[in-house]
Amino acid sequence: MAVSQCLSGSDQKKHWWLSNRKLVDKYIKDARCLIATQEQNEIASALHLLDAALSLSPRFEIALELKARSLLYLRRFRDVADMLQDYIPSFKMASEDSGSVSSDGSSQQLSRERAKLLPSNNSSTDSPGRDPSFKCFSVSDLKKKVMAGLCKNCEKEGQWRYLVLGQACCHLGLMEDAMVLLQTGKRLASAAFRRESICWSDDSFSLPTTITTSDISSTAATPPSTPPRNPSSLSESENISQLLSHIKLLIRRRTAAIAALDAGLYSEAIRHFSKIVDGRRPAPQGFLAECYMHRASAYKASGRIAESISDCNKTLALDPTCIQALDTRASLLENIRCLPDCLHDLEHLKLLYNSILRDRKLPGPAWKRHNVRYREIPGKLCSLTTKIQQLKQRVASGETGNVDYYALIGLGRGCSRSELERAHLLLCLRHKPDKATNFIDRCEFADERDLDSVKDRAKMSALLLYRLLQKGYSSVMSTIMDEEAAEKQRKKAAAALQAAQAAIQVQQTHNCNSKMEPETGLASSTNSSDVSGCNKRVNSSEKKGPTTTTSNANVFQGVFCRDLAVVGNLLSQVGFNRPLPVKYEALSC
Repeated sequence: MAVSQCLSGSDQKKHWWLSNRKLVDKYIKDARCLIATQEQNEIASALHLLDAALSLSPRFEIALELKARSLLYLRRFRDVADMLQDYIPSFKMASEDSGSVSSDGSSQQLSRERAKLLPSNNSSTDSPGRDPSFKCFSVSDLKKKVMAGLCKNCEKEGQWRYLVLGQACCHLGLMEDAMVLLQTGKRLASAAFRRESICWSDDSFSLPTTITTSDISSTAATPPSTPPRNPSSLSESENISQLLSHIKLLIRRRTAAIAALDAGLYSEAIRHFSKIVDGRRPAPQGFLAECYMHRASAYKASGRIAESISDCNKTLALDPTCIQALDTRASLLENIRCLPDCLHDLEHLKLLYNSILRDRKLPGPAWKRHNVRYREIPGKLCSLTTKIQQLKQRVASGETGNVDYYALIGLGRGCSRSELERAHLLLCLRHKPDKATNFIDRCEFADERDLDSVKDRAKMSALLLYRLLQKGYSSVMSTIMDEEAAEKQRKKAAAALQAAQAAIQVQQTHNCNSKMEPETGLASSTNSSDVSGCNKRVNSSEKKGPTTTTSNANVFQGVFCRDLAVVGNLLSQVGFNRPLPVKYEALSC
């Protein structure tokens, strides 16, 4: 009886295992049939079947590959990264760094893991064949080595992980990780292809049969294994090659831009970053946010505050949890003494720090990169709280109306009206709220559901910046108009003063002329009598002389008298009223 019960129990166990295996195969078959329709709704239904299959067999390789490729086809790149995050190179490095940093705190745990396998008596030490290195070891090191071996075995069996995860990382903006993963996947695939092609003859040589997009278009009788990435006729290897070339181009441009920024060549850095964000081919959302942030730093260093604030707005529209963008925009607003908006950004940053400390992790998924570390957050929060208190005191003292609009527009004090109008026109054309969402057309979103929220954030921040620019234009224009009115008033006062001085001078001249008129009359009568007497003597003497001399004397007399009359007229015209001393001996000819 006992033997029969044991046999019946083994039969039930065997039947249960076989039923699960058959159920998993049925789920996989149904999922492939749904994937063959190439419709998103059917592929989403296939995901539920694959999840059910994985719940029964968590390490079933075909189910894992079908699920990853289905998620990639549905553009659920974050789910792919969460599913295969252990294969992301940067995530591995970050985990290793965190492990090395926390080694001091976990020294007690490591000491507990170390154990002496052999007794420490004299018999053990006296034996010559004993190696002292075998006395103790680290259990954690052993676990790492075992897991590394398991990972290597998994890599041999599942090379698809690198290709699928590399494409997902590219769409998520992890360009370096995507390049490493895609190159590794291509290298492993080519190596496997070479190994398989050794035993093939020339007449039977063909591509390796893997779960790729070619399986779907090959035959209609057999159910396809995975949804196509792309309805185009290009194979998966060609798509990956094109994607790799695009990734390398973006990385090369960003590296050149960061090098120029570090060298102080801000215009060169801005040019390289503009090539990335204004490219004809859309770039991933995370990568664009990072480039906008770097370009904002370049604009800030070159003194172009409005452009820097605009790039910070775009960064926050794409990534609302970007700590560096919030900090940079707050510092820019503080530099132009726009304290209320600066306080708003600092309060937002404080809430973000508090949420990080509450959740005990940085915002976003574990594989997302950040410019700060978790252990730096408490110190930053303390300094931020102090700064907020200082700014509130400045606002209470009445510093809110003293905004430096000249620095915001990018002009110096004393600029002309034409310079202001030109700068304002350029800023309005660049930062008009109607054009605030144009950069979204050159962005490739990891999740299309984020599109509406990104547009709303971009429009709101652009509207606030545009209002600030309009207020600055009105303030600077009123200052320029006041300066022009004051300049006109000064010129008018100077002209009136000059006219008054001229009138006073004319009046003084007229008074002098009126006083000297009698003296001038007496002098002119005396001169006329002297001239007449002289003429009479000349005539009498000429009558006594010969005839020829008489005619010549008359000619000279007429010329002399005429010239004397002209000189008198000229002297009277210029107001020369003083009497002229005349020597009468000179008049006798």
